[in-house]
Amino acid sequence: MIPASFDYVVAKSVPEAISLLEQHGDEAKILAGGQSLIPILRFRLAGPSVLIDINRIPAMEYLQEIDGILHIGALTREVELDQSSLISTRYPILHDTAKVIADPVVRNWATVGGNIAHADPANDHPATMLALRASVVVLGSAGQRIIPIDEFFTDSSFETTLKPNEVLTEIRVPALPERTGSVYLKLERKVGDYAIAGIAACVTLDSQNVVTQASIALTNAAPYPLRARATEQALIGKTLDETSIRAAADQAAQEAQPSSDTRGPIEYKRAMVHTLCVRALQKALARATGGE
Repeated sequence: MIPASFDYVVAKSVPEAISLLEQHGDEAKILAGGQSLIPILRFRLAGPSVLIDINRIPAMEYLQEIDGILHIGALTREVELDQSSLISTRYPILHDTAKVIADPVVRNWATVGGNIAHADPANDHPATMLALRASVVVLGSAGQRIIPIDEFFTDSSFETTLKPNEVLTEIRVPALPERTGSVYLKLERKVGDYAIAGIAACVTLDSQNVVTQASIALTNAAPYPLRARATEQALIGKTLDETSIRAAADQAAQEAQPSSDTRGPIEYKRAMVHTLCVRALQKALARATGGE
């Protein structure tokens, strides 16, 4: 299909983008990488009257680790995460995530901020950022807000707490502690497809391999990006071994809220959450203990 007609404007700065959002209200949409927005325009699932292109704001594209915090500019392309040595060595879960997003052509354009702001439960970064306990920085006419990622997503698909006149400018990720294993895995029908199911896991171990911190989040397992809090609690204080891993996987499968669709029935998707959780925690254990 062909999108409905719209006006196209280029913002040269974040304040200009905010001004344009205030001018056009709910009729405006921000265009970053466009890899999520353009398809929904083509299928007329959205019909904004104005697209505000923010790609000419170079100050929003960066990767910096400062004082124990990773700062990711909202316009940072997925390919930058895929190719960054900082990311692959210090934040392997982000490297895992970027390399399985769509295909190389899409990763050259798709932005981390756009992926998160779109709030699609089938997108990969929402689960990753939930597992990393990230925060997002947004800027509007009332000033800057720093929103914990748990408060950014809502219990509805494609909805966030971002206000109509605000722009997501940065993602902040706390540096991972020592002896932390972080992993993202997903099951696809074919390479580059949305996940049938996916899991993001971060676990921190003490010297006896007892879990001191755990974060688990699921992709495409609910109508919204889902943090599996009961699964996290099932891991805390346990030695990370096959018994505790399988018990946590049982809990993750129970917490999942998938729906039946062309990718499979509910029972199949719960089984895949279980399988992926086992594999992710096994890999997290290996990474935390220097086995990978």
